[in-house]
Amino acid sequence: MVALSGGVGAAIAPRAVAAPSTTVHTSPTKFGRIFPRLPAFSRATDAVRSALSDLGKPGGLLDAEDQLSKGPVDLITDLSLSVNNPNNPTHTAGTTFFGQFVDHDITFDTTSPLGVRTDPGATANERTPSLDLDSMYGGGPVTSPRFYNRKDGAKLRIGSGGQFEDLPRGDGDDAIIPDPRNDENLVIAGLHCAFILFHNNAVDWARSHGFTGDSAFPKARQLTTWHYQWLVLHELLPQIAGQRMVDDIIGNGRRFYQPRMGEGYIPVEFQAGAYRSGHSMVRPSYRANLAGDNGDPFFGMVFDPDGDGQRDPVDLRGGSRAPRRFVGWQTFFDFGDGEAKPNKRIDTKISTPLFNLPLDAIASHDRPQSLPQRNLLRQLTWSLPSGQAVAKAVGAAPLAADDLAELKPYGFQSSTPLWYYVLKEAQQVADGLHLGPVGGRIVAEVLIGLLETDSNSYLARKPKWTPTLGSAGTLFRMKDFLIFAGVDPRSRGQ
Repeated sequence: MVALSGGVGAAIAPRAVAAPSTTVHTSPTKFGRIFPRLPAFSRATDAVRSALSDLGKPGGLLDAEDQLSKGPVDLITDLSLSVNNPNNPTHTAGTTFFGQFVDHDITFDTTSPLGVRTDPGATANERTPSLDLDSMYGGGPVTSPRFYNRKDGAKLRIGSGGQFEDLPRGDGDDAIIPDPRNDENLVIAGLHCAFILFHNNAVDWARSHGFTGDSAFPKARQLTTWHYQWLVLHELLPQIAGQRMVDDIIGNGRRFYQPRMGEGYIPVEFQAGAYRSGHSMVRPSYRANLAGDNGDPFFGMVFDPDGDGQRDPVDLRGGSRAPRRFVGWQTFFDFGDGEAKPNKRIDTKISTPLFNLPLDAIASHDRPQSLPQRNLLRQLTWSLPSGQAVAKAVGAAPLAADDLAELKPYGFQSSTPLWYYVLKEAQQVADGLHLGPVGGRIVAEVLIGLLETDSNSYLARKPKWTPTLGSAGTLFRMKDFLIFAGVDPRSRGQ
């Protein structure tokens, strides 16, 4: 990718152009648009690609420059990071990874090229656009037997007998799961394992309540999926989009995302724009657990080049098996013991390790390895509209050019790439605690819409249902999910 001379270069005045697809009728197997008639924020020229690449480069405007000393240092609590990594008192650190898990359950693009105009209506989504956990269940025990326990086909496979969060792996340590992205890092792998264990415990519960033979698996899957959907609607969405936005959509209906029953789809404004705001919430490092195989806490950078080629990497990348590589969930969710760490606020600063992703952590294994560069080039791939255009379409007050003055050298201050706009809007309008009116509207309408248009979801089949496993009822949250899975601190004796 060609960088601009001197790092920034002359300002570019991007001209809005019509999107290459005005597809209105969408398919669950393809991507689509919410705003098909809004023009793209810019032409896909070499100069614009270069500007986007410069904006998202390591050490550039988006880089939080927060990768400090290496070793057993809990960077989450380092006060020197308070400027570029401000704490979000309304989230714990696990919000980021639960959001990533949801993303992997509903969207997987394996074919569209970075920075090259592509029709979303002709691009396959390799995941079902439903909150149905197909990223864990695959096609079920008959169609996808390799993901299931050979001795008990109603249960999913788990590595190391479930003693710690180890995905089932082959001889080369490749995870035997439907979606390889759930092995990108230690925490998402641990979360996938927690879902496996929840399901397996739900099988035992189903059998003890009269569901025998072939009926145990579908009942356990429904219970696991409905508890998961409850968490998305009642915990994750209010944290990301804000409770007021969720209440408005539940009470007054969706205004822009309008698929019919059974025709839910993933719009690119969600996939490459608003939902990628989660990348801004990633810390440079995390305390994975309180006591590993040597009795010491395991701290690690999310990604560290020193971990390349190591059997038990120094960082939190996935793809490895070792006794210390388990997740102490009290770091990530609040169990009332004072150990939970706060999430990072949503803003335009991205943690430094995300500017140098290991190629194995990139599904397509291609470059650039800077996640912000990849996100920005995706705006050209899908000819996404500017944040200002979407704001006007949803009836929100657009950010002023002065609010985006840092983009003036690139010419993007008045026609801003949607992903960047959503980050800045959250920072300006909601103090980074959750998304603003553009980002929050897109995320909440899509996730609620996926539930409302899925005939198997609890919201469609039994909207007054409340969780029944573990600490049942309306207060059921992720900590309760982890307790039923048996991976909580008390179950582990921590």
